[in-house]
Amino acid sequence: MTDDVRLETRTVLVRVTGRDQPGITAGLMRILDEAGADLEDMEQVVLHGRLSLGLEVTVPGGRDLLKELLLFGWEREVEIDFEVAEEPVELRPLGHVVTIVGERLGPDALGMVANAVAASGGNIERIARLARFPVWSYELLVAGGDPAAIRTSLLSACAHHQGVEVAVQAEGLSRRAQRLVVMDVDSTLIQDEVIDLVAEEAGVGAEVAELTERAMAGELDYETSLRERARLLAGTDAGVFELVADRVRLTPGAATFIRTLKRLGFATAVVSGGFIEVVEPLRRRLGIDHAHANSLEVIDGRITGELVGEVVDRAGKAQLLERIAADEGVPLEQVVAIGDGANDVDMLAVAGLGIAFNARSVVREAADASLSVPYLDAVLFLLGVSREEIEAADAADGV
Repeated sequence: MTDDVRLETRTVLVRVTGRDQPGITAGLMRILDEAGADLEDMEQVVLHGRLSLGLEVTVPGGRDLLKELLLFGWEREVEIDFEVAEEPVELRPLGHVVTIVGERLGPDALGMVANAVAASGGNIERIARLARFPVWSYELLVAGGDPAAIRTSLLSACAHHQGVEVAVQAEGLSRRAQRLVVMDVDSTLIQDEVIDLVAEEAGVGAEVAELTERAMAGELDYETSLRERARLLAGTDAGVFELVADRVRLTPGAATFIRTLKRLGFATAVVSGGFIEVVEPLRRRLGIDHAHANSLEVIDGRITGELVGEVVDRAGKAQLLERIAADEGVPLEQVVAIGDGANDVDMLAVAGLGIAFNARSVVREAADASLSVPYLDAVLFLLGVSREEIEAADAADGV
């Protein structure tokens, strides 16, 4: 575009690039305001100290902004170019948010995701990095395309690209309105299976671990398996619960995850097929709001091998989630559920967002999203929270 071009009343796209410095945006707004131009849209990003700013403006007839903007760019040592928009831009319908998580996300992984989105008819409109420690994560805003097709295409692509996880969520208020997180305990909040730890202390570890594995894989009815395992503990001193509570290992990032959720105003709950005698101390330790689990009968200081009260099985977990949500006054679509075993599938299904965490294939296939990284706080990236925001909040609180 030459210096003698006179802009009519038209929509013009202005692009500004160069070294970032204070006053660029303020100066541009001053020029546009003095010219009586209308600002229709604006987006800016700074990457490694380099500015990329896009403006959509309606320029009044008879006013030539070109020389003024070019002079401003020359004075501030930034590049400014223009493009007349030939067609009016229609309001964009809400799209979908694709979150990518991996130990390392290079051009191969991101290219794979971009190809899968394009093959499904979607178009990536915006990319933002959420984290590069302890895992990498990017958030992509995708317009167009069928969400089911995008998810299927991405999952298929990731199946051939080890170490990359993706989640697809609808853009909109529902994604930002989650208010309750309900999670499994064994192999989710903690790295262990509580009943297996109790069994080891009781001297029946191998027998119970085999039954646990088959139950988590969905090969055995959960309640039947649980009662069989409980009977193997008969006669064990009840002091075993304190021993096990001391042995429990939190999943890396668990404390950060709960701490950040509380800052965001979330209610939190754990629903476990393990034992309340170990889960309750965990609840108090982390400041979790609700805890439900099975309870072993104890008589004269000894475990009898029988269960007391309702059994927290697959169906029971889903029912408890619904009950907790009702007590908190939170609609189910604003609930996030996290689990790893077959007994978590119903719970993940009734929540607005069900996340399979280091889960078996039967659980990943049933969940809305899946993560296979060893850090529980990586779930925060699916909620749109960045690592920088987490660390800044911790620093402000002296954590």
